[in-house]
Amino acid sequence: MRMYRGFKRPLLVVAVALLALALALVAVGCGEKTTETTATTAAGGTATTAAGGTETTAAGGTETTAASGEVITLKYADQNAVTGWEGANAATPWLDQIEQACGGKVKIERFFGQTLMTGKDSWEGLKSGIADVAWLMHQYWPGVTPLAEVLTLPFLPYDKGELGGYVMWRLLEEFPSLAQEFADVHPLALWTSSPFYLVTTKKPVYKPEDMKGLKIRTLGGPPTQMMEAMGAVPLNMPMPDVYQNLQTGVLDGVLSNWESFYSFRHYEVGKYMTMVPFHTGLFGVSFNKNSWNSLPDDVKTAIESVSGLKGSMFWGRNMFDTCVEAIDNIIQEQGIKITYITPSQEEIDTLWREPYGEPIWNEWVAKMEAAGRKDARAILDRALQLLAEGLPQ
Repeated sequence: MRMYRGFKRPLLVVAVALLALALALVAVGCGEKTTETTATTAAGGTATTAAGGTETTAAGGTETTAASGEVITLKYADQNAVTGWEGANAATPWLDQIEQACGGKVKIERFFGQTLMTGKDSWEGLKSGIADVAWLMHQYWPGVTPLAEVLTLPFLPYDKGELGGYVMWRLLEEFPSLAQEFADVHPLALWTSSPFYLVTTKKPVYKPEDMKGLKIRTLGGPPTQMMEAMGAVPLNMPMPDVYQNLQTGVLDGVLSNWESFYSFRHYEVGKYMTMVPFHTGLFGVSFNKNSWNSLPDDVKTAIESVSGLKGSMFWGRNMFDTCVEAIDNIIQEQGIKITYITPSQEEIDTLWREPYGEPIWNEWVAKMEAAGRKDARAILDRALQLLAEGLPQ
């Protein structure tokens, strides 16, 4: 009797265990419950797997080895405030478009205001996987994407960020040498700003000679060359640092586009604005390469549906072109007094573009060709052609 009772108890335990296993298999097979875990890689990337698993990549990025139905979490980094013009009117709606296009399969964690990494660290930080997706101001890193800097040459004939986005993406598609500059990341959109105009705090600038000795915040590459040619002292610093330096006199002025003028409140510290289109800025949003490569194909397709040419034009238009009216309203409401210095087109051509613009165009071509980038002239000529044609109707 004891042997029988002792034998019955193990059988009962085994039976219960088998029944529990069978029920668990049925539940998983029917898709009743999926558990997600988001892990941070050693370099700061995001790893997402189903059933509670975690994966780590050497250079960060997102692992997407889970079954269907999981939500992929991606980290987005942006130097600007979410409440600024770029954050509110370009970045946030575009990130929303990605989530909507992915049909709930992707969630984007948003780190604005340099809370994940600084603007200047974003290129290397993106490559290493600190972020999966990052907003990039390419002229923080002169020489990293030198052919793409063609649209930042001084006094090019356009005044809209949307057109800059259209032309920039067309050049990326048409010239493999330019696209190769972005081989370490996966670009989703490229665009330019509206023109950078000169904002000064004490001295009005009517002609190039007035620039001599002024300490001006500008961008690297051709814009720095232009300032030096006019006798100004170019200083490179992140745009969030400019306001205080204008206040304290470390800077005499800043080359500012409409979005920067609005978001960083340059209208509060600048007294004069010289309406000469000195240059534009080169911007982009790119993916960490490992993160991109590990995404499911349907998610890639969904993201691309709001990126590329469409996304580049969206960013150029909504980051820059649409904020002019908002600036006018603020200036009127707050009673701010700014003296606008507006040369004629003939003065812009003869005083600024011909002596200080076109020589830098030719110097840029020569420098690129000397470095082995033999199609620099073709890229510049194509850029001028596309700018002259304007946006497609």
